[in-house]
Amino acid sequence: MDVQIHPSWKEVLKDEFTKPYFQQIVTFLRAEKATGKHIFPPGPLIFNALNQTPFDKVNVVIIGQDPYHGQGQAHGLSFSVPNGVKPPPSLVNIFKEIKTDIGIDMPLHYGNLTKWAEQGVLLLNAALTVRESDPFSHAKYGWTDFTDAVIKTISGRKENVVFLLWGRFAQEKQGLIDENKHTVLKAAHPSPFSVEKGFFGCKHFSKTNQLLMDHDLPPIDWKLLTP
Repeated sequence: MDVQIHPSWKEVLKDEFTKPYFQQIVTFLRAEKATGKHIFPPGPLIFNALNQTPFDKVNVVIIGQDPYHGQGQAHGLSFSVPNGVKPPPSLVNIFKEIKTDIGIDMPLHYGNLTKWAEQGVLLLNAALTVRESDPFSHAKYGWTDFTDAVIKTISGRKENVVFLLWGRFAQEKQGLIDENKHTVLKAAHPSPFSVEKGFFGCKHFSKTNQLLMDHDLPPIDWKLLTP
């Protein structure tokens, strides 16, 4: 698959790569490709979240469900789209909340969140691949075992990480997090179907930065600069 993972993650997750469930993932993806299925994101970007945000740099975690399933949308970072791809509605709503919360105008034609990832925001989907036009199609083939291990590793080996859990699915991961060491912020999902039920007005972006500064960690510059 020509995958790319930062060496820091290879070290802390080395036991996971040898477990039966991970071999199940590899076998499943090979079978999907062998039958001509289109899989997103491309192989080199499957672990993009773990490549863009080294383990030692993780200060914030935003958990998504699975990659966007439209052509050209997914690039391995939850809620993010590559340059030149119109931001989907959930991402537009995230931008709206940022505007309300901290006054930053976001570029509604540009939704690449790599700048956040480079600052220590792990943009982690629970499933790291998806079949084209078939949401959640890869969610039951071992990925959640792997990404749960990522969350538990962060919880166990780091301190003062801010976890943003948006929506019921993400909030089911709360039990993996040691809240004596970390902070969990919960809100409704930014999807148009639920955004009015508690995502708008959650102020998670200003709250996150205050929590980071309270522990002498650098705040996140949430502003996106278009290329």
